[in-house]
Amino acid sequence: MVTLNKTLPKDRKKIAFSAKSRQLLLGALLPVSLLFLWEWAGRSGYLNPLLLPAPSAIWNEFIFLLQQQHLLGHLQVSVLRALAGLAIGGSLGLVLGLIIGFSYKSQRAFDPTIQMIRMLPHLAIAPLFILWFGFGETSKLLLIAKGAFFPLYINTFLGIRSADSKLFEVARVLQFNKMQLVLKLIIPSALPHILLGLRLSVGVSWLGLVVAEMMGSTEGIGFLINDARSMSIITTVFVGIIIFALLGKLSDFLVLTVEKKLLNWQSTFKGGK
Repeated sequence: MVTLNKTLPKDRKKIAFSAKSRQLLLGALLPVSLLFLWEWAGRSGYLNPLLLPAPSAIWNEFIFLLQQQHLLGHLQVSVLRALAGLAIGGSLGLVLGLIIGFSYKSQRAFDPTIQMIRMLPHLAIAPLFILWFGFGETSKLLLIAKGAFFPLYINTFLGIRSADSKLFEVARVLQFNKMQLVLKLIIPSALPHILLGLRLSVGVSWLGLVVAEMMGSTEGIGFLINDARSMSIITTVFVGIIIFALLGKLSDFLVLTVEKKLLNWQSTFKGGK
């Protein structure tokens, strides 16, 4: 009996590991299949290598850029820009979302203007930022921050406003003051919305970074793409695009990991088989 009890945790770990392995394999099936199909089509002559090079050619270009020691420098600049813009815009969106979410008067005063600014596309406002702030880092960071601001602002606001009214009854019974109500009841209730806003803000930060670096920059992955496009080096363009895709996927995975840690108490529908 003792031996059986000792083996149960190991068996559970094996089952959990095999389930995760199946999930990883299932998630990798489509992209790997597309890569094989793409490579086959390129080698068979069905694709024009000047317009759509094979994955092997893109990989060779990636190795070449690494050996030239320029790629890592561009990558570092882009990552730092995205993180700085996310920190500025995301923190401002979180703070304003909390303030306006708790205050009806603040909503009436500020939310209409914020929503109007939200409708301005990146490509429309980027030339203005360049005119106002030049081609330096300020215009790029502000463009990234603008994109990162709105998802966190909107989702934080919605998280506060969607709090169950029963929480206020609980606070009254427990004799919570306003600060205790906010920190112990409202914020935890709004946390799923806030984390969703963070996830969206991270994604939009990369989009803003691409626009910022392609419209006026001398370094970064976006600049690398734009420079390669002007010289028709299509393999380098694809290297830059794939790097952005991988960075976006990695950052999204990190946010999801944090979300699972913070919301492990939440019981939600995981989807059917």
